[in-house]
Amino acid sequence: MLDIKYIREHADEARARLASRGRGDEQGIAEVLRQDELRRSLLVQVETLKADRNKASKEIGIRKGKGEAADDLMARMKEVSDAIARLDAEVAQVEAAQHHLLLTIPNLPHPSVPVGDASANRIERTWGKPAAFAFAPKTHMELGAALGMLDFGQAAKISGSGFIVFRGKGARLERALIQYLLDFHTREAPPEGLVSYTEISPPFLVRGDAMTGTGQLPKFAEDMYKLEGEDLYLIPTAEVPVTNLHREEIVPADRLPIRYAAYTPCFRREAGSAGRDNRGMIRVHQFDKVELVQVVRPEASEQALEQLVGQVEAVLQSLCLHYRVLTLSTGDMSGNARKCYDLEVWAPALQTWLEVSSCSNFGDYQARRMGLRFKGEDGRNAFCHTLNGSGTALARLFIAVVESGQQADGRVLLPEKLRPYIGTDFL
Repeated sequence: MLDIKYIREHADEARARLASRGRGDEQGIAEVLRQDELRRSLLVQVETLKADRNKASKEIGIRKGKGEAADDLMARMKEVSDAIARLDAEVAQVEAAQHHLLLTIPNLPHPSVPVGDASANRIERTWGKPAAFAFAPKTHMELGAALGMLDFGQAAKISGSGFIVFRGKGARLERALIQYLLDFHTREAPPEGLVSYTEISPPFLVRGDAMTGTGQLPKFAEDMYKLEGEDLYLIPTAEVPVTNLHREEIVPADRLPIRYAAYTPCFRREAGSAGRDNRGMIRVHQFDKVELVQVVRPEASEQALEQLVGQVEAVLQSLCLHYRVLTLSTGDMSGNARKCYDLEVWAPALQTWLEVSSCSNFGDYQARRMGLRFKGEDGRNAFCHTLNGSGTALARLFIAVVESGQQADGRVLLPEKLRPYIGTDFL
């Protein structure tokens, strides 16, 4: 959520930065300012009436002390008290409307983010080379069927389209990837340039205020699975429960930075995915993911984002996967982020790049929504900055591992780092 004081003092800048997203979000600034002006006007009226009431109360005391009647003042005080109550109700109504509107306005893009739609995404670097074959490579769907690893038909029978049943070696590979990623991010003595995260195993259902805190609600309600009749949602990512662990807290400065890693399944309706690539496992309603979350001081968040990206790159390098890093444009990154890097792996049979991680710096946008602050050395409270990144999303990582490692005899050679987790070199 944006700072109303910033909007009030830098309205034109806020409009310009929101306009760079290309979605018309800047139009909300005028209404926020109108509501802010109305709220402040009402508060002035309330304070004026309270001053009148206090003055009349003193006068009543003086009259009674002199034995004089004060019926006229007491009647006036009742009228003033009724007016204050009405104005207080109006203030509460305006504040609620303003708060709701602020919840729908996206974050302000960082000045370093390229302006434009997806075509303006900037490739920062590429690592490795695409797998080369002396035969026609098979897709993960073909390999999954041939090796008995994936069953989309049975998944559709029990759950509908957009779900997967992992079988045998496929289930073992999925489990091995989860374990490997958690071990990678939570080791006690990480290599230089990497950091250790504390492992969290959170609930997979959260309340609406948690979804609001990280920005999924109210704007993206159509993409969420909600339990009918209850204020509970299936999580779209571990970012939601893990970041909300510190909602409405004042964290001591010496506890920062906080770094968490969590495995969860993720549930998304993908209501807005019409026309997008939905082949095989590319876009499904349930998938596994290991998520990384950081809570840091404001001055540390830009450096933390670069470290977070480096952490995910180290994972992909350890698995010998060809990948690239992109800075997303203002029009392509999520509304919650102020800066976002996407990491994409190459799927050689599909002949396409697949996003396996988005690493985002939210600034204080989420922290304001959830009331997450820290107490500085000067004793003052300030909003933290939050970050998160997929470390990584497994459905697409599974695709890259399987398609990149396929052999002429139909088997799949596993990356060396995964072999101890499965107990074999080949699938």
